[in-house]
Amino acid sequence: MCGLAGSFRTDDRPQALPVAALREMGRRLEHRGPDGEGVFRDDRIALVHRRLVVVDRSDAGAQPMATPDGSAVIAYNGELYNDAELRDELEAEGVRFGSACDTETVLWALARWGEAALARFRGMYALAFYEPERNRLLLARDALGIKPLYVAGLSGEVVFASEPHAVLAHPAVSAAPDEVAVSAYLSAVRVTIGSRTLFEGIESLGPGESRVYEAGRAFVRGHVPAVRPVGASQDEQRSTRAVVTDSILRHLRSDVPLCALLSGGLDSSIVTSVAHGMLGRLKTFCSGDAAGGPDFEHASIVAEHVGSEHTAVPVSRGLFAERWRWLVGESRLPLCTPNEVAIYEVARALRDAGQVVTLSGEGADELFGGYVAPIESAARHIAAGNHDAGAYQYDAHAWVPRAVKDGMLEPGLWRRVDRDSEAVGWYRREWEGAAAEPGAGDALEAHLRLHRRVNLTRLLRRLDSATMRASVEGRTPLADVEVASHAGSIRVSEKCSFEACPSGASGGGGGVVGTKLPLRSAFSGDLPAAVVGRAKQSFPLPFEAWVGDAAGLIRGSLYLRSVFRDEAIELVAADPPAAWSAAWPMANLALWAEANGFG
Repeated sequence: MCGLAGSFRTDDRPQALPVAALREMGRRLEHRGPDGEGVFRDDRIALVHRRLVVVDRSDAGAQPMATPDGSAVIAYNGELYNDAELRDELEAEGVRFGSACDTETVLWALARWGEAALARFRGMYALAFYEPERNRLLLARDALGIKPLYVAGLSGEVVFASEPHAVLAHPAVSAAPDEVAVSAYLSAVRVTIGSRTLFEGIESLGPGESRVYEAGRAFVRGHVPAVRPVGASQDEQRSTRAVVTDSILRHLRSDVPLCALLSGGLDSSIVTSVAHGMLGRLKTFCSGDAAGGPDFEHASIVAEHVGSEHTAVPVSRGLFAERWRWLVGESRLPLCTPNEVAIYEVARALRDAGQVVTLSGEGADELFGGYVAPIESAARHIAAGNHDAGAYQYDAHAWVPRAVKDGMLEPGLWRRVDRDSEAVGWYRREWEGAAAEPGAGDALEAHLRLHRRVNLTRLLRRLDSATMRASVEGRTPLADVEVASHAGSIRVSEKCSFEACPSGASGGGGGVVGTKLPLRSAFSGDLPAAVVGRAKQSFPLPFEAWVGDAAGLIRGSLYLRSVFRDEAIELVAADPPAAWSAAWPMANLALWAEANGFG
């Protein structure tokens, strides 16, 4: 796993980015790649890469990497899980490889097959692929959005990087709040809304998006879908087990120590059990409230059951506050959910223990129907004859609903963002995309897919941000394009049993036997009954109480005074735990503004 950044001239002027500025862009990504730095420059492009060594520890895997004739250059952040198959094809075409690194496979695939290669990649990636003789740059991101990539379009130049903070190191890019994204963050608690980020002028490539930049031309977008059409299986239990097991196996390739995050929930337990069985031994790590809780208990049960060497990493209230402020200050971005603190803390601990790669269980809830409450509410929405599914999903799960923003936000700002019309418009477009996916035959299935499109990307960004901050590669075998396509072939009625899932159950999981039925059935014989029947747990930290420590931060932020009415600030600051769903995003925005010098 790595970090990349650079600048590409789209006009006829030569590349003039100072070496010091390019190095600073790379320095801001050092946590993503502490094992090495590489630079490539010519009259068109300036490119820097930070390397975290995972596969092929030799210098042959160093980046930026070029073909022997110099006709193609790549900076790549990711892992390719069908590397062997693609190498066989390329070798049959005459390619001779000089390393065992998957970066070289991606380089040659793009050099030989062009953008069509992107649809053939099974893995996670963000990349910059440059062809000097054609004055052409391809930027691309994997179909599920596991790896991030940000761009800023300037006059005659495009700047790109793995994190906004690195884009901001370019001397022509300045940090200014994007009010549309700020308002959307309050509701969706996500640092991107569509292509918009919290920084004016900096965009995020979407999941599966590619952009081709050529000198003198406007960029051209492409897209690789996350779900491909596959036929329904005659034996759902066996096929689910096969596709998930295959994905976990592919995610085990590593030349450095590999471990697993184990919360004791169904998803991480499946990943841990299968991985341990394949490797013969595995270290597992869990984080949660220092006062104890079900995560520690269930993780210990699974660790003992499979025989892994297990470590619990507690997070106290004081440590949470310290890490929260530090993470925002380092990334120059607010956190999405409080879990990001726990993920970072466990990633830091496992890295200190010598581990470099960790498996994680993200993806199963969004693909296999783990959140029953949102699906039930969508069913009621459909039954009521409502048709604006995008607006419904934006409002139904908002931390700060649009209905209360009129009385909370500064009136001028609320007018300027047009009452969140752009954010709602993005949700509507995502709904249209979800409804058009293969296998989305009815509105309820489309709602589940919409939940995947808007929620999973946020969770994957959270995992990437928290683990990479500790120089750890996080892998998600359940968030995989083959697993997603298989899950898309299973009807929602076969994923969830609404009769077994009463409304309002803890964590949105409902009666536990009614969620993620294909996974429970496929792996029930491998896991303790207490885990197979465990309810979904959303937050391992009692942040509703801990956010009470943010009262002074909320009151004292000059930036918040420019966003909110004074009475709204006082109301939330008077009792943050009672208003936790507003206090959390408000406090994060205060820290973000402080880190970026907004006030």
